[in-house]
Amino acid sequence: MTVTMTMNDITLTQAQAAVEVAMRKAEAIDTKMDIAVVDVGGNLKAFARMDDAWLGSIDISIRKAKTARYFDMNTGEIGKLSQPGAPLFGIEHSNDGLITFPGGVPITNGDGTVIGAIGVSGSSVENDHTVAEAGATAAS
Repeated sequence: MTVTMTMNDITLTQAQAAVEVAMRKAEAIDTKMDIAVVDVGGNLKAFARMDDAWLGSIDISIRKAKTARYFDMNTGEIGKLSQPGAPLFGIEHSNDGLITFPGGVPITNGDGTVIGAIGVSGSSVENDHTVAEAGATAAS
């Protein structure tokens, strides 16, 4: 049986490239990260836990990637929309728990179609977002 990947799903090569670039960016800013890449269906495709990265950030990085893919937007943007009184208030309680602070970024192909997402955790949310953006750009 032959399984064919469509252009609308991230390849393993792309997912691994995203992780590699994200790790290099984390090293450049002197931080340890957990980095997760999910495919178009929100399934884990590639993962790395840098030496000495927090154990608690493993789950957070995966949830950030899934959240970014489920809604095809940066998790920090979802966070803004999920504050009390905002239109998505309480959304973090759906889908077995979402992460609604920065560090999750959708990954698109050359024509702008979302093919997966990357989630990064282990530092400040600003650093998490910076590293996730670097990884997402590498896979596009």
